[in-house]
Amino acid sequence: MRVSKRATYGIMVAVDLAIHANEAPIQARAIARRHGIPVRFLEQVLHAMKKAGLVESQRGAQGGYLLILEPTAMSIADIFEALEGPVFHRAFAGQQERNRHATKPELLLDDVWEQVQQAERKVLENITVEQLAMRLRTIDAQRNPMYHI
Repeated sequence: MRVSKRATYGIMVAVDLAIHANEAPIQARAIARRHGIPVRFLEQVLHAMKKAGLVESQRGAQGGYLLILEPTAMSIADIFEALEGPVFHRAFAGQQERNRHATKPELLLDDVWEQVQQAERKVLENITVEQLAMRLRTIDAQRNPMYHI
């Protein structure tokens, strides 16, 4: 499975909003700075996520972005499909039509690739933004140890 920068950044945005947006909108610039994402590209990702109903934006000096869904209710598959389209749905003609024109390798391996795709989707559906946010908090804690005097 190939994952685009767009999808990767979308996942990072959702995780960042889950961690930092305690009822206060987060500006795109702040997210871009924390993760080293070009602001223009990040704005395109946020626009697509907004259009898909994953984030909402608020205008003004105190404006920014918030997740619409709870982080526990948003899966990585939701973000992936919002940014990449319905990549997990195969659009085949009818089974008989497909069998009539398919090559032997297609007939042999088509079901295998379908199973792989279903397994990928299941994994992405079972990972929530909240799980990744907890994982990122752990990573940050390990990288930035606290020194007490």
